Amino acid sequence: MRKDLMRSIVTALSVAALLALSSTVAVCQEPQSVNPAGGGVPMTSLEHLQAKSSGPAPRTADGKPDLSGLWGPDRNFILDISAALKPGEKLPLQPWALKLTEERLSKPGAKQEDPKANCLPDGVPREDPFPWKIIQTPKLIVFLIEGNVHTFRQIFMDGSHPKDLDPTWYGDSRGTWQGDTLVVDTVGFNDRTWFDGIGHPHTEKLHVIERYRRPDSTHLEFEVTIDDSGAYTRPFTLFGHSPLLVNTEIMEYFCVENGAQDVSHMVGPATVGVTGDVHR
Repeated sequence: MRKDLMRSIVTALSVAALLALSSTVAVCQEPQSVNPAGGGVPMTSLEHLQAKSSGPAPRTADGKPDLSGLWGPDRNFILDISAALKPGEKLPLQPWALKLTEERLSKPGAKQEDPKANCLPDGVPREDPFPWKIIQTPKLIVFLIEGNVHTFRQIFMDGSHPKDLDPTWYGDSRGTWQGDTLVVDTVGFNDRTWFDGIGHPHTEKLHVIERYRRPDSTHLEFEVTIDDSGAYTRPFTLFGHSPLLVNTEIMEYFCVENGAQDVSHMVGPATVGVTGDVHR
């Protein structure tokens, strides 16, 4: 069913991409206003699944905030991460990274080179326009990612990064609790992912620190600090927000089955998001 629906939205996806290109913040322009405390824009197609009432954030048996749940995406982490900066900030791109981003925006066919469009993993911090799930235990926290390659991230809570890591799509993630905030430190990335649909790049020097908070039962706030001396002139922090989704569950979605055959039809920034609800 989703396969047929995905084919039917290829045109809409391309139009949405072009609209995003014209309305999304360019790398050398002022970013859109966001709430630096975590006020991103979730995908509207999932709004009907957002929890309507809120209460205190639940806690686990050991007293930690329980981040478990099914969460909606933040549009800024799909379209253009510069929109997730504090108002007035710009991405501190090095000249080569700025040039590459501009080429990806303007070069015919470059959008088809987006790793996501070719059924490769998103990396960090990029998101899909589909739900993702947190499973929390004292020693391991797992992110189950419905979209694209239908994959997962493991966050180990009982150790430090191994030495001589082989570069991978999601890197090696180690978590600690600082009060009620989960801090995730990730290194060991390859350089093959795009940060967003615009095509902001990174290198294997990438170091990501994520901070997750659950201020109440129905909201997840996060900050993502990017430190990559190979592509950016200084570290910078992105701010995001995910709503709790109810009355649904993660569903099977495999890019090779649903979307890869349509990559040749993409005319704008690849896979910037789907504005319609294709499966719920």
